[in-house]
Amino acid sequence: MTNIFLYYNFGAFFKDESGAFNHHEICFSELNAKHFLVFEKNNDVYNLYVSKFSSKKAIGKEKPEIVELLVKEYNKSLPEHRIILRRYFE
Repeated sequence: MTNIFLYYNFGAFFKDESGAFNHHEICFSELNAKHFLVFEKNNDVYNLYVSKFSSKKAIGKEKPEIVELLVKEYNKSLPEHRIILRRYFE
């Protein structure tokens, strides 16, 4: 997973204080000023979300304006999971 995080410019993991991501660790990559892809980490399981926040400073501190689960239990070896992630960066 480290290669995916680096390739798509996801930052370091930090604790979600907002509860929007179950208080698990999260990391994010910026799509634009208000839209972000967020990986939620629960042990060795990763869930991928697309979300809208007022700013990137709000991520993990405030509830998102919009949050949608894209991939539950992301698996980098599954082409359909990689395609979903890649589409957001095209």
